[in-house]
Amino acid sequence: MSNKPHILVKGAGVAGMTAAVTLAERGGVVTLYDSGGRVGAGASWMAGGMLAPWCEAESAPPEVTEQSIESVDWWAAHVTDVTRAGSLVLAPARDVGEIARFGRRTSHFETIDGAEIARLEPDLAGRFHKGLFFTDEGHVDPRKALVALLARLEALGGKAVFSAANEPDETGFDWVVDCTGLNVRQDLPTLRGVRGEMLLLRCPDVELHRPVRMLHPRIPIYIVPRADHVFMVGATMIESENAGGMTVRSMTELLNAAWTLHPGFAEAEILEMGTGLRPSYPDNMPRVVQDGRRVFVNGMYRHGFLLSPARAREAADIIFGRAA
Repeated sequence: MSNKPHILVKGAGVAGMTAAVTLAERGGVVTLYDSGGRVGAGASWMAGGMLAPWCEAESAPPEVTEQSIESVDWWAAHVTDVTRAGSLVLAPARDVGEIARFGRRTSHFETIDGAEIARLEPDLAGRFHKGLFFTDEGHVDPRKALVALLARLEALGGKAVFSAANEPDETGFDWVVDCTGLNVRQDLPTLRGVRGEMLLLRCPDVELHRPVRMLHPRIPIYIVPRADHVFMVGATMIESENAGGMTVRSMTELLNAAWTLHPGFAEAEILEMGTGLRPSYPDNMPRVVQDGRRVFVNGMYRHGFLLSPARAREAADIIFGRAA
């Protein structure tokens, strides 16, 4: 008879998928359950996938950077298409002062001029004269990454259930790891929702090799390249629990940011638009909370792909004991 713990992981977003894989790698018999019908049925499907511990220091507590430095390596070990090309921070001429402010709050970057910007991103030649280049950062396509983690889980002997009609009975498991975000507010009452918005654009006339953060005094916007000239344009720090569709104002701001980066985006095809609420604690730091044989991994805020490996390891340490 196996002494391996049987673990039910609830939620197949980035927190649940990293937890499920980590627990299976530590020797657990893992069942993954999500009523949404697939991996990434919630906010994770609309994430940017930026692995940017140093950039995040601009608006996040130091713990975010300290706990996420190894995340690029974790993702590279589990997903084949992690891109390690750094991050670029730019601002339109009227907001160039924001670059100095961003730099004062961060580290591990190079201040670069227009010539270096053009070398890194030839399509931006002549458009910007100052920027910050964070060389040690990376990015990943969240949708491909979540699917790859599911394949990894199944290769480790885990199984996934995506039908609400077949929800596993919790009493059949030694542990339950709950990664269902705002669905567990009754258990984690300090959670709040933070609105995220995104567009997916296809623009054959523009090529980028790394995420670009466009600075603006009101709201920063990022443009993340994906395969086949597809770009994700998003903003994830809107303090609102409105789960409705995107407003005209928001769409205009996102599209204006893309056009400001490169006028070729004026001819881009809009493939998709989406909004979602990211679960967040008051201090915006993700947490692992134990309640008997139930472990909550929640409050990922805008740090899901960045901090989920560390939080998954923390949950695994509760169940298996701290790894040597």
